[in-house]
Amino acid sequence: MCGIAGFVLRRGVAELSTVRLMCDQIRHRGPDDEGYHLSGSCALGMRRLSVIDLDTGHQPISNEDNTVRVVFNGEIYNHRELREWLSSRGHRFYTRSDTEVLVHLYEEEGVDGISRLRGMFAYAIWDERRRQLLLARDRFGKKPLYYADLPEGLWFASELKSLRAAGLLLDTDRDALRLYFQLGYIPEPLSAYKQVRKLEPGSWMRYSREDGARKQKYWTLPIPAEQAETGISEESVARQVRELFDESVRARMIADVPLGAFLSGGIDSSSVVASMAMQSDAAVKTFSIGFEEKEFNELPAARLVAQKYKTEHTEIVVRPDAVDLVSRLIPFFDEPFGDSSAIPTFLVSQAAREHVKVVLTGDGGDELFGGYDSLFQVDRARRFDRIPMPLRGLIRRAADQLPYSFYGKNYLRMASRPNAVERYFDLNYSPRYMRELLLKPEWNLPADNSYLWQRFSESLGSNDADILTRVAYFEATTQLAGDMLVKVDRMSMANSLEIRCPLLDHKLAELAMKIPHKWKMGTHTGKRIFLKAVGDRLPAELLQLPKKGFGVPLAQWFRGPLRGFLRETLTSKQFLQRDIVSEPFLRGMLDEHERGRRNNAHWLWMLLVLELWQREYAYSPMKVTA
Repeated sequence: MCGIAGFVLRRGVAELSTVRLMCDQIRHRGPDDEGYHLSGSCALGMRRLSVIDLDTGHQPISNEDNTVRVVFNGEIYNHRELREWLSSRGHRFYTRSDTEVLVHLYEEEGVDGISRLRGMFAYAIWDERRRQLLLARDRFGKKPLYYADLPEGLWFASELKSLRAAGLLLDTDRDALRLYFQLGYIPEPLSAYKQVRKLEPGSWMRYSREDGARKQKYWTLPIPAEQAETGISEESVARQVRELFDESVRARMIADVPLGAFLSGGIDSSSVVASMAMQSDAAVKTFSIGFEEKEFNELPAARLVAQKYKTEHTEIVVRPDAVDLVSRLIPFFDEPFGDSSAIPTFLVSQAAREHVKVVLTGDGGDELFGGYDSLFQVDRARRFDRIPMPLRGLIRRAADQLPYSFYGKNYLRMASRPNAVERYFDLNYSPRYMRELLLKPEWNLPADNSYLWQRFSESLGSNDADILTRVAYFEATTQLAGDMLVKVDRMSMANSLEIRCPLLDHKLAELAMKIPHKWKMGTHTGKRIFLKAVGDRLPAELLQLPKKGFGVPLAQWFRGPLRGFLRETLTSKQFLQRDIVSEPFLRGMLDEHERGRRNNAHWLWMLLVLELWQREYAYSPMKVTA
C-alpha cells in the first residue's frame, strides 16, 4: 500500500525537487520507503507502506531493460498466478513483489492486461520507448487517483494535496460544491477544483506530449438483475456466494505483516471475521468501536462474534472529547466530505495500527446484497406513483405553506415529486426545500433536476429499469466510490493502515448483480441471500438485532461539548462573508437544534466541514468558477 505522484511536462525537463515535494505530502500513506524516477519530461514518485516482499519491493520497479517503470498503490491478490503465467512467457522477475507483475503484464498485453488484475490499485506506468504514461484505477475505486490535464502537462497523485504542492493554481469548482450540498460528498469524476478530476473507477488513461490524454473504461459493474436466470435456484446461488466469499477472504489474508479485522457487530464484518477464523490457525485480531450513547453503541453485538470465534479483541469507546479530531481530519480529505462516521473510522484505524498493518473489513455488503433501508423506502414509496400529477401539485403547494421545522413537510414534498428517482434523493440525501431555504440561489442545483439526471444517468442505470434496480446501481457505484471508499481509504491511510474489502471482490460483485431483488430483500431486512449463504456462522442473538448504521451521536455533541465551537465557527464573520448561506435561517437552525426542537445535525456538520476546509486551504472569500 502506497501513495503515488508524478507528472509529464509538454515542454522542459522534470525536476526531482517537484516530485519529492508531491510525495512528502503523502508520507502518511507510505512511511516505510520512498522512490523516484526521472526521464526527461517525466517524473514518477512514491511513498511505500511495505506489506508484500518487505526486502526487495522498492519502487519504482522496472522491466528487464529499464524501458518500463511503475509506481503502484494497492494490492494484486492474483499476482502469484500472473507471475507464473508471465514467467512461462519469458519474462524474468527479480523481486517477489506484486508490483513487478504490472510492468511485465503491460509488456505482454498493454492496457488489455488490466482486466486480468484482481485487487485494489492505482498505478502509473512510464513507457520509455513510446514516451507515454499510463494511469489505471481498480474497478470500484478503492484506491484514489487524481489528475490535472493542463496545457503545461499532466499531473497525477493519490491525494489532492500533492497537486497543490506541485504549485498548480487551482480554482474552487462551484458545480462540485453544489453536489456536495446535495450528497454530502463530491462524486466522481469531479473534485473540489475545476482543474482536477478523479480517474473514474474501472478506467485507464494514456498520456503523451504529442497526443495528449485519452481515457477508457475497462470494466463496468453489471446492471442488477430483476429476474433470476432460468434454471438457477436460490439455494445454488447461496452456495456459490458462500464459496466465492470464503475464497475472496482467503486471498486477502496473504501478507508478510500482521493483519486483523474491523468488527462492527453488523452482518458483513461479522461474516468476514467468521470466515477468517475458519481459515486461520491463529486467533484473529479484531477491533471494534462504540459510543457512550447507547443507541449508537454496537460493542455488545461485536462482542458476541469475538467470543464465538475467540478473537484477540480490542474495543475503543469514542467519548465527546474526540470531537477535537474534526480539525485534524480535514486535511486528509483535501475537499469537503460530510460523512461524520469518518471520526470513528479514524479512531478504530488508529487503534488497529498499534497491533497490525493490514485490516479486513465488511465494506460493500450492503451495496451488493441489498442491505440498506433506502431500498425498502423506495419500494414503499412506489404507491405515490398512483397520485395524479395535478393532485401532486396541490400537495406540494400545501407543503410549501408549512414551516420547515414541521416534520411532515419533507414527507409531503417527497410524495409530490414527479418520479421515483427524485423521491429517492429527497428521502436519502438533502431535500430540495432545505437547500432552497438555507443556501443562496447560486449554490443550489437547477430547480428542474435536469442537472441530477444528466450527472447521474450512467450510475442510475437504464431509464427503463425498475426503481429498485436503479437505486441499487447508484449505491453500488457513485455512492460507494464517493462516500464509503473515500472515508475508509483516507482515514485508514492517515494512520498508515491498509484496508482490504473481501465483499468488493469483482468476481463476487458480478455474481451478486445476477441475483434478483426478491432474493436479496426479505420482508423487513435485506441481505437475505447472503444470510442464507453464511448466516449459520453467526451468533443467533446477532441475527435478531435491528440493523444499525455506523452512526455518530452528532446531535448530542452539537448540544454539548461541540456546541460553542460549532456556533462560533458558523456565525463567524469569516464564514458569513463567503455568502453561501442565509444568515437568519442558519441562526434559526442553530437555535432550534440547541433547544432540542429539531435535529439539524446533518446540515450543521456539512457546513462546519465546509468552513474548516476553506480555512485550511485559505479560500477567503471563496473563489468560484461556473
